[in-house]
Amino acid sequence: MGIASTTLRLFRPVGQIELDLIAESGYRRFPPRLSHQPIFYPVLGIEYATKIARDWNTKDPASGFAGFVTAFRVDSEFASRYEVHEAGGSEHRELWVPSEELEAFNSHIVGSIEVVAEYRGSASS
Repeated sequence: MGIASTTLRLFRPVGQIELDLIAESGYRRFPPRLSHQPIFYPVLGIEYATKIARDWNTKDPASGFAGFVTAFRVDSEFASRYEVHEAGGSEHRELWVPSEELEAFNSHIVGSIEVVAEYRGSASS
């Protein structure tokens, strides 16, 4: 009888370019952060991820005017090493993973990264 690993379900709002890179990994890994992005921040609630994907990414040319909510599971014991931060309210909870630890974080994702919602904006908005 094996020991079942406990997982934590997290969400990550992403734009088109980041989603394309996730797809290239077979939906198994998040891409490395850019030099000006010191933190990888998956969020704890789907509502917060939806708000970012729908209200921010769809208005952002760098996101391709598209927002996606991804969901994934990560080993709970591993995830517990990272602090949860509130970004402006108790419903805006994020896990802060230093960018240099993203590869290790990716190695503790259990299963695949799923796209659970998609939002499209307009390049003219």
